Amino acid sequence: MIDLYYWTTPNGHKITMFLEEAGLPYRILPVAIGRGEQFKPEFLKISPNNRIPAIVDQAPADAGAPVALFESGAILQYLADKTGRFIPQDLRGRNQVLQWLYWQMGGLGPMAGQNHHFSQYAPEPVPYAIERYVKETARLYGVLNKQLGEQAAQGQGYIAGDFSIADMACYPWIVPHERQRQKLADFAHLQAWFERVRARPATQRAYDRALEINSQPVMDEAAKKVLFGQDASTVK
Repeated sequence: MIDLYYWTTPNGHKITMFLEEAGLPYRILPVAIGRGEQFKPEFLKISPNNRIPAIVDQAPADAGAPVALFESGAILQYLADKTGRFIPQDLRGRNQVLQWLYWQMGGLGPMAGQNHHFSQYAPEPVPYAIERYVKETARLYGVLNKQLGEQAAQGQGYIAGDFSIADMACYPWIVPHERQRQKLADFAHLQAWFERVRARPATQRAYDRALEINSQPVMDEAAKKVLFGQDASTVK
C-alpha cells in the first residue's frame, strides 16, 4: 500500500497518473495546501519542504521499515524502480528518460509555475515578469515539441520512446496551457502527444480522482496568503 499525501496540483497529478497506470494499491491523504495543512507536524516529518506530493511506501522492496519520500520527481523515479515499469532498464534508455524527468523538474515546472503566479495571482500586474515567464514557457514548449517531433520521425509517440515517467511528469504541466497563455496549435507534435496522453484510461482515472478530492478549486485571499506569503520564518 502506498500512502499518497496529495492535493490537486500538477505535481500531485503526476503521482496519481503513475499509480493508476501501474495498478498499485494506494490511498489518498488530502493535504489542503490553501488552508495550511502542509504545515502540520505529522506532514512535515514526511515532507520537510512543506510541499505535496509525498508518499509513504508501506511495503518497500527491501521488506524493511516504510519508506517516506517527498519531491515528485524522486517519487516517480522510486515508483518506477519499485515496479520495474515506465523506465527502461538499459543504460541509455534509462538516462534518456531521467534527463527529461529532470528537465521538467528544473525547467518546465518552475517556469510554468512562475507564469501562473504572475499571470493569475500577483496582486498587481508586473508586465516584465509576465512577458518573461510567458516567453520562457513558450521556449520550453518548443524544446519539448522538437523532442517529440524527433521521436515521431522514429515512429515513437512519447518523449523518450515508450510511455514513461517523463511523460507523466510533463503532461500535468501542459494541461493548464491556456492559463500559461500558450496555444497548443502552435506546437503540432506537442499537441498530438498531449491528446495521446489525455486519452489514456489511467490519465482519465487520475484526473477523476482529483475531482473527488477537490471538485471546486478555490483561490481566495486566505489561500493566497498561505501559499504566497511564506519565508524563512514559516520553516519550523
